Amino acid sequence: MPQPTPQRSDYRHFQPITTRWHDNDIYGHVNNVTYYSFFDSAVNSYLIERGGLDIHDGDVVGFVVSSSCDYFASIAYPDLIEIGLRVGKLGNSSVQYELAVFKTGEEEACAAGRFVHVFVDRASNQPVPIPARLRQALEQLVV
Repeated sequence: MPQPTPQRSDYRHFQPITTRWHDNDIYGHVNNVTYYSFFDSAVNSYLIERGGLDIHDGDVVGFVVSSSCDYFASIAYPDLIEIGLRVGKLGNSSVQYELAVFKTGEEEACAAGRFVHVFVDRASNQPVPIPARLRQALEQLVV
């Protein structure tokens, strides 16, 4: 049985994204692979701004280990969109993000996805507990 289309009210944080000319594919809409870039940008913006993640020199980095996306309606340049973000599961060293693409001002998602980050020590690539400041920021998104 099909899942209901996610609604704006299902998400805790929104990241505005501007589509770009080269996001469109030959069919005239944003290519499916570009949605993953939108998701990655929304999550990392949140982690940097709210969680203090230092992507250049920090001891901890997040590796994507799993991802998926379902599509409900097309978007195309020059649409203005927002990525809804929430946390579905927060573990010791991992987090599952749940995301959705909304056209600005619309209530129903055009796409919904998820991905899992495992936080690792930059030097060893071994999983580590999520640092306190990051965990605090992620806790604000838990549904």
